Amino acid sequence: MKKKNNEIVKAKDEIVKYDFENIREKLKLKSFDTKKSFSEKYTKADSYLKSKGFDISRIRENSAKLVGAGALLGSLLLSPPISLEDGLNTEEFVIEGLRGEKNVPIVMPEEGVIDMLSKLLPKKPRPLSRIEEKYLERVFEDVIGVPARATLEGEHLNTTYGYIGAEQHLKRYPGDRLTDHLPREGEYGFDNPQEIVKEGIAPGLGAWGYFASSREKLSDDLREVEKWYAVVQTLYLPDWNMRAKYLKDWYKYRKVLIVNPENGKALVASIADSGPAAWTGKHFGGSPEVMNYLGGAKYKKGAVVVFFVDDPNNSVPLGPVRYNIERLPGLKT
Repeated sequence: MKKKNNEIVKAKDEIVKYDFENIREKLKLKSFDTKKSFSEKYTKADSYLKSKGFDISRIRENSAKLVGAGALLGSLLLSPPISLEDGLNTEEFVIEGLRGEKNVPIVMPEEGVIDMLSKLLPKKPRPLSRIEEKYLERVFEDVIGVPARATLEGEHLNTTYGYIGAEQHLKRYPGDRLTDHLPREGEYGFDNPQEIVKEGIAPGLGAWGYFASSREKLSDDLREVEKWYAVVQTLYLPDWNMRAKYLKDWYKYRKVLIVNPENGKALVASIADSGPAAWTGKHFGGSPEVMNYLGGAKYKKGAVVVFFVDDPNNSVPLGPVRYNIERLPGLKT
């Protein structure tokens, strides 16, 4: 009797295996046919997708990531109140499950990030709670793709959600001129290069003085630091007077992720000055390039989230974070 049951189970397994293999082969052939048909009917679109490294056969995988990002937001918002420790474990479980496999970032357009941040952030800027900051850390790393931390090496800004204001260019070396800050050919700049000099150049130096001792010694890396520089209120830190020397060294050119929740724009900047003054009502400042990317030529003040970038190997570049999905020219979104 036992032998007969084993034979029945074995027969069922073979049937299931056969059916599965048969279905898999049919789906594989269908995939090839569809891909071939698309290439023949839409030649230009196929060429564009190939130039961007996009495989049409993996469109289902990309769609799953979009759905997954939405599910992430729902999971965060609908979860019941939990302790900090339990909350971290829950978030990791949700996010890893949505990825499908480790080290595969969730990809979603800027519109999705706008919606997500509108639900996670309070309506008006204020210091965020640790739980709120932990949620945002996971969003920034798993959706935007930047390892950002509200607290890094024990350091934390007085607020991570506040108003940013427009700053002038900083003098990079003795004799630096405003016209020398015009963008080089081919690099990111304004549609009208002259827009870049409208803010002018600050009469004084930044918190750490000149970036280089002469024009010849100004490296490309230091050019990028001044170009994408941010201002934070180090002087208002509660322990500034007790640890001024250490903090000044720690904050010098420290990378931060700045996110505009109104339009989903994100960029990595380098702290190169201290301010603004409390009476201005602003908590952060940005170079003309920073402000232009975050909100356009007329953007002078707005609410942003600012987190430190956890980048011990200096592998995260300064400038815009282009995490949004590339779209075909002419397609409405």
